[in-house]
Amino acid sequence: MLDSGRTDAELIAAHTAGDRTAFGELATRHRDRMWAVALRTMRDPEEAADAVQDALISAFRAADRFRAESAVTTWLHRIVVNACLDRIRRRQARPSVPLTEEINEPPAPRDAMADRELQLDLAEALGTLPDDQRAAIVLVDVEGYPVAEAASMLGVAEGTIKSRCARGRAKLAILLGHLRNPDAGSSVESEIAGRPRTGAGTGSGAAPGRSADATQRGSS
Repeated sequence: MLDSGRTDAELIAAHTAGDRTAFGELATRHRDRMWAVALRTMRDPEEAADAVQDALISAFRAADRFRAESAVTTWLHRIVVNACLDRIRRRQARPSVPLTEEINEPPAPRDAMADRELQLDLAEALGTLPDDQRAAIVLVDVEGYPVAEAASMLGVAEGTIKSRCARGRAKLAILLGHLRNPDAGSSVESEIAGRPRTGAGTGSGAAPGRSADATQRGSS
């Protein structure tokens, strides 16, 4: 679907006004990022795809309640995270399926096998975290959301997000110790993302996953 150039907010408004193409354009624009969030949260490509589908259906139906109090991207990610958590709660009695083949990200133009092993190590490490800590780590350290936005998405206090991230980082620091290069000063957050991240927004003064609120760091 061609991008009309309309902003996200304009697409939401057009959708609620009856434009039958607006929501499809919005979904096409954000589906890949929603998929990345869902995959890292669910650790199962099929479950992640279903969570994204659930989230898009929910967003389609709830668009008329969007009040522009946050960015459309944040609103969509809040919906997909909640869809993931709903699915995780429903499958508690079933064994989790480890992430194996499908990592929906092209390998960097370097050693593809090393990249593959790194992503599997990271996916396995994330999978050992409790669901609430994993969701917080994915949002703050992988996707680069500020603590306040992550708290809004998950419906908890900012202090809760900080605490979950701190506990999760401490566990990951141990699990990913073999990947660390002390001389390079690598951080847990960059290891999770698999690459250094740039700032999420202008004037933030910090890169995603390097929130000033973070209480535990792999390195300075």
